[in-house]
This record gives sequence, structure tokens and C-alpha cells, in this order.
Amino acid sequence: MSTIDPVTAKPAGEPSQPELKRAIGPKLLILFVIGDILGTGIYATTGKVAGKVGGALWVPFAIGFVVAILTAASYVELVGKYPKAAGAALYTQKAFKVPFLTFIIAFMVMCSGLSSASAAARAFSGDYLTELTSGALPPTLVAILFILLLAALNLRGVSESVKTNVVLTLVELTGLVIILAIGAYAVFSGDGEPSRLTEFESGGTGFALMTGILGATALGFFAFVGFEDSVNMAEETKDPVRTFPRAIFIGVAVTGTIYVLVALVSSLLVDSKTLAGSSGPLLEVVKAGGIDFPHQLFALIALFAVTNSALINIMMASRLCYGMANERILPRAMGRVLARRRTPVVGIVFVSLLAIGLVSTGEIEGLGDTTAFLLLCVFAVVNVAVLVLRRDPVDHQHFRTPTALPVLGAITALILAGPLADRPAEVYIRAGVLVAIGIALWGVNKVVMRARHED
Repeated sequence: MSTIDPVTAKPAGEPSQPELKRAIGPKLLILFVIGDILGTGIYATTGKVAGKVGGALWVPFAIGFVVAILTAASYVELVGKYPKAAGAALYTQKAFKVPFLTFIIAFMVMCSGLSSASAAARAFSGDYLTELTSGALPPTLVAILFILLLAALNLRGVSESVKTNVVLTLVELTGLVIILAIGAYAVFSGDGEPSRLTEFESGGTGFALMTGILGATALGFFAFVGFEDSVNMAEETKDPVRTFPRAIFIGVAVTGTIYVLVALVSSLLVDSKTLAGSSGPLLEVVKAGGIDFPHQLFALIALFAVTNSALINIMMASRLCYGMANERILPRAMGRVLARRRTPVVGIVFVSLLAIGLVSTGEIEGLGDTTAFLLLCVFAVVNVAVLVLRRDPVDHQHFRTPTALPVLGAITALILAGPLADRPAEVYIRAGVLVAIGIALWGVNKVVMRARHED
């Protein structure tokens, strides 16, 4: 029987792995959160949300903003109590102590990041890239090469990846500021159609209107996911207990405000059918804005934004693998760190291969909706976990959210994940297949762990 090292909390005699490098300070973390939330969602799925709700495009984003704040408050409390890399998996295990549930939650989080990165890869090969090229390139091939390049950057190191994220975040913020400037010019010039801002696609009232709004909100919520990724960088952040509350709340508030304003501008200048038919909806806004801004330059900015989303999701998923391996939820090999670069090499390779596989399963809307659905299920569990873990005090000060917020967070997450959201069947099928793969991996891992224990 092996003994446990009291310092490392690992079996005595087990070869020690290098620790992850704490390279992320407060300013970098704020930009990381903003950059993680901004990107593919607002740049690529705005039009699809308009196709579901109509001209009142801003309503789903406003509701999504509220839901995101509720769940973000729970994450802030939990990462303050347990500043480890495993995120939702760690919180689930500590709250419920059911290893199977822990694994499934962790696997769903990882898959949400990979489906998000795949949606970004698809967006990269869409209308924005077409604006820059003389002819259409094979979209699947472009998406695969795109993921491979991001994997190489991720292997290079967290410092390089996060600094690249800062640059790309500033670029994508610039693109959205351009959209807001175009909107301001249109308002002062008397252009646009303000009447569209109150038009709903369903054209009815009551139940049909409610399900239409919920369906649009469920898809639009994809634009808000990302703040939960940052907790998986806790072991690479300086003083995470003090740094995370400010970073997450500022990040969600800034992006939520920008999203609502961008949605207002988009609907003001472009009709919902035109937006819905484009994989580059904000480019349509630039073309209709009345300002002579170079279309190709904006397309390039949008590609940088999409790249940023995919980079951070690949980073998150690989760190989640690392955290789960350290918690013995995944095989120990998944926690192997590249000694010279101090990055989780096996995790990066594993998630990149899965992302490449997902690219071929759907388009931007389906992959984005799958991401949102998986995370809404996870958010419901996390909001309950924060209440359960109030019975587990820790020996350091940390942020504590008002009890009403996680209660409301769990309820709203379940509503948006449920059948009232009126999402396509392919989303449930894709998510079900991913969960089935997770269950199969769980069984394999149990057999391996049992064999090692008997040895």
C-alpha cells in the first residue's frame, strides 16, 4: 500500500511533475477573460440569433448578460475557495463526492470548449476569409490547419499564448468599437430603421413569443461563454484569490454591455434576414453603415477575433485535462508537462485531435448551440454546488456571493437548457454522443485504475 506525500498530496515515490508557471497578473487576467468571452459568438452567431428572434436582436443578449452574471458570481466564490485548475470538475467532486458525476461534468466542460473551438474554426473559414481571398478555400481543410497552428502556439508556452491573447483581444475590441462608431454615425445621420428594434420573428404573443426568445437566448448565450474558462488558469495566475473576482466581473460587464450595443446597431442597420444568411454578419453591418471603412480590413479584424476564441478554448481544455489528471479523474499521463516549456503537452495534443474531429460534425450555429447547451447543464450543477459547499469552510478569506444569485442562476440555466429553448434535434444528438463517449472513457479509466490498484 502506497503512502501519500503530505506536501504534494501524491503517492510517495511517484515522479514529480514540474508545476505550471504563474505568469498571469491582474491586468492580463482581465484581458484574458474579456478576450475569452468576445470573439466567435458576437462576430459569427449574431446573424443566427437574428434569424430566430427577428429585429429585437438585443433582447436575447440582454437576457444572456443577466444569466452570465448570476453564474459568474458562483464561479468567483468557488475559485476563491479552491484555486485549482480543474474548475467545475473540482467543485462537483467536493460538493457531491460522486466520481461518475464529476467525470461527466468535467468531460462536458472539455467538450464545450472543443465544440466552441470547432465553431471558431468553421467561422474562420467562412465569409470573413472569403472577403480576403479571390476564391473559396476548402473550409474543412482550413479549419483543421487552423486548429493545428493554435495547438503549436499552445505548446510553445502559457506566457506566449496569453500575450498573443492580449494582442488579439485589443484587435477584436477595436473591431467592435468600429461597429459602435458606425452605429453612432447612423443615429446622428438619421439612417437605419429604429422600428426593427421591437420586431419579433414569431409575430405572435404568449407561448410562441416566449419560446422564440428563449431559443434565441440559448443560442446567443454562446457569445457569453468563456468566463468559466478562466478558472482553469488558476494555477498559472498570481494571487488567484484576490485577482479573480475583479477580473471575472469586469470581463462579463464589459462584454455584456458591448454585446447589447452591437446587437442594437446590427438590427438598426441590417434586416434580420440578411444577418441570418451570413456567417460574417458584422461585415454586413460595416457595408451598410454609410462609413467608408475598408471591408477587407474589418474581415481581417474579425478573423483575429475568431482566432482568439479558439486559442483560449484549446488552452482551457488542455488545462482541464491537466487538472483532472492531477485529481486522478483521468489517467496520470494526461497531466504530463513538457519539462522545458512547462506546458501540458499530452492534454494539448489530446484536445486538439478531438477538436479536429468535431469540425466535421456541424456548422457554426449547431456547434455554437451545442457549446451553450453543454455549459448551461454544467452551470446548473455549479450553481447548486456553491450552495452545498457553504458547509465546507476554508482557512482563508474569499469572495462570497449572495445566496439568491446561485439559486436564480441554477433556475435560469435549466430553463435555457430545457425544451422550451426550442433548439434543433441535432444539438441534443451531438451532445448525447459526446456524453456517451465520456461514459465509455469513464469505464476504461475505472478498469485501468483497478488494475493499477491490484498491482
